[in-house]
Amino acid sequence: MDKMTQQELINRMSTKEITKHLIITQLLLLVTAVAASVFLFNPTISTWVSLVSLSPDIIWFGVFPAVVILSIDFLLMTVLPERFYDDGGINQKVFQHQTILHIFLLTLLIAVCEEVLFRGIIQTSFGYLAASTLFAIIHFRYLRKIVLFISVLFVSYFLGYMFEITSNLLVTITAHFLIDFILGVWISKRYRRLRYE
Repeated sequence: MDKMTQQELINRMSTKEITKHLIITQLLLLVTAVAASVFLFNPTISTWVSLVSLSPDIIWFGVFPAVVILSIDFLLMTVLPERFYDDGGINQKVFQHQTILHIFLLTLLIAVCEEVLFRGIIQTSFGYLAASTLFAIIHFRYLRKIVLFISVLFVSYFLGYMFEITSNLLVTITAHFLIDFILGVWISKRYRRLRYE
């Protein structure tokens, strides 16, 4: 039997199935982070508390960088052919039928789980380069798409640098969430617009 391509596999899965797999994956990342913190942080709870701070850094190093990254992304999407941003249909399948509330909740879950593991655990324990490189690598579906891979690599190192500067998980969670949420809403609106044209 021939191996199914990623595109064929995605086409066979429903939005509900893909979303379920995405949620399970994110929760596994969160459980991994919490479990690792028991071994890597001493004391565990106070270390987590020290990594979270409501401060103006959230605006300066979270919101503004997200706006810059989104501006670059939207500029590139208007200049480059669509195939450069095609991730095999996964993002479209995840977001095309979601309500704004569902996109909000899903992208918040993704931002929290990934940032807690990659910045909170890996960067805090093993450094900026390890965390940023691993973050880019787990988005392996982008490895064959040079523009997407460079984009995720840039965002990963950029978010890692924002965490280096602030040591505040709320900064990177905010930036990560805004990027994913706005792109998710854009994908959803674009799909609906194309469907009715």
